Amino acid sequence: MNENEFIEVSVHGLTVDPSNNNPIVLLREIDGDRVVPIWIGLFEANAIAMSLSGMEPPRPMTHDILHSVISEAGFTVDRIEITEIKDNTYYAKVYLLSGEEHIELDSRPSDAIALSVRAKNKIFMSNAVLDQSSVDISVIQDAGDSEDKWTELLKELDPEDYSKYKM
Repeated sequence: MNENEFIEVSVHGLTVDPSNNNPIVLLREIDGDRVVPIWIGLFEANAIAMSLSGMEPPRPMTHDILHSVISEAGFTVDRIEITEIKDNTYYAKVYLLSGEEHIELDSRPSDAIALSVRAKNKIFMSNAVLDQSSVDISVIQDAGDSEDKWTELLKELDPEDYSKYKM
């Protein structure tokens, strides 16, 4: 498989790092067994969780406003891509589409994912990122049988190896 190839992933879940209480979004490849944990901010985790659960906030959140602005401007969110890791930071792109016009925007993965779950579109990750930062789903599923196993797995993962949320 080419490292420049992009693989479709989905939000497998959200969890919390037991060592520091930071939220983690888990992205799983659609047709495979690899999962990538990305440490994210609390606000982005809340935005992702609310959208995935179908909860409507009483007032629009930032990602809701962004989605509305994109729609009102005549665009749709075509897809997002998590493109690379540099200096322990993940990078993403949001692709907008309006007829033949395409716009590419730089984004933090957490914001791109929060927008993507609202737009109900596809999330892709470069194969190079998957190769560099994924764990096998069986490790997570085995850990799911025991909260202690999951906690131990997360404690063993170093956020610096999987990127840390940075402002």
